[in-house]
Amino acid sequence: MKLFSLATIIFSLALAACHADDKGKAMEILTNPPAEPTAKVEKTDEQWKKELTPEQYRILRQSGTERPDGAVYEQFKKQGKGSYHCAGCGALLFTSEQKFDSHCGWPSFYDPAKAENVIIKKDYSMGMVRQEVVCAKCGGHLGHVFEGEGFNTPTDKRFCINGGGLKFVPDK
Repeated sequence: MKLFSLATIIFSLALAACHADDKGKAMEILTNPPAEPTAKVEKTDEQWKKELTPEQYRILRQSGTERPDGAVYEQFKKQGKGSYHCAGCGALLFTSEQKFDSHCGWPSFYDPAKAENVIIKKDYSMGMVRQEVVCAKCGGHLGHVFEGEGFNTPTDKRFCINGGGLKFVPDK
């Protein structure tokens, strides 16, 4: 019984810590666009760990997914016109022109702003086949793309993107 109580307390503290950590996480906002990489960005795992926040590293380098409807998504819904860049390398990925609210809990876009900066590849994880969205410049995991869901957009695609892997630059 004491072991069960101790395990319950530890689990509750860990859950509270995760929730508190998520509330503090937000999409980085820049005042100027980052330098656009002209070639592939290759770094060691240690370099990525030093340059990225733990959440950015988990998303971009370990194919992590932020929880839905979190602080990043709330911030995304309030952002006006601007551009969205890879948090790993600064490549331009999306703009507010392609942004729409799909009510899925993650930032959504119907098309990339710069197609050459985005790669779509097969993802066989989690016992299903999905289309993973990856930054073409640094190989960072961004999210997944879904087609044919009936959204009233020009492409009928939903690029479901982890906001923690993006940096937002508001238009001036």
